Amino acid sequence: MILEVRAIDTYHGLGHILRGLSLRVEEGEVVTLLGRNGAGKTTTLRSITGLTPPRRGEIHYRGHDIVGLLPHRIARLGIALVPETRGVFSYLTARENLEIARRRGSRWPLGSVLERFPKLREVLDRKGRFLSGGEQQMLAIARALLTGPELLLLDEPSQGLAPMVVEAVMKTVLELKRERVSMLLVEQNAEMALRLADRVYVIDHGAIVFEGTPSALRADPQITTAYLGVGG
Repeated sequence: MILEVRAIDTYHGLGHILRGLSLRVEEGEVVTLLGRNGAGKTTTLRSITGLTPPRRGEIHYRGHDIVGLLPHRIARLGIALVPETRGVFSYLTARENLEIARRRGSRWPLGSVLERFPKLREVLDRKGRFLSGGEQQMLAIARALLTGPELLLLDEPSQGLAPMVVEAVMKTVLELKRERVSMLLVEQNAEMALRLADRVYVIDHGAIVFEGTPSALRADPQITTAYLGVGG
């Protein structure tokens, strides 16, 4: 098992966001975390990466509890976050955004990343603020890969993108899945997420209300209607 989150409680100020949340990601598995806006999905990723550390509970990465480690130390262990905001440096070029993330020994050197995202070759000298939403998302994923992650956390990778770009992002995630990259995917587009996932969790008010396979979730209209706002 590459990641195990055990009964964590995470707060924003006085707000109790995650309530005894537990989940796991096996080696080479794609796990999707679904839920309505405000359910605690992004806070889960922030807890794992040390950006919003839990007050209680344990987070084990490859058998070691990482709660309390600083975010940069967690990243160096092999966990990469592609944030919902994409985190592109707006006054740096795409090339510079990639160069600062480059890590020696990554299984994805710059050349192979650009082969995966040929569109980025065309905009390498364009500053981040002039990139389209799709180009920024490709850049954010490419930058994460350059760090050589063993666990990739993706926060709403399809948000605000045109359908054609969403398909390109989905194709990339599928390729990474074939390469046995372990991933935890937070996504509002439930159908896209279920097509990618090996297992799925549904979160509501900071607690897991469903765990199972995509087919089991599709067969449970009570869960999909109550917690995802979609019919069975």
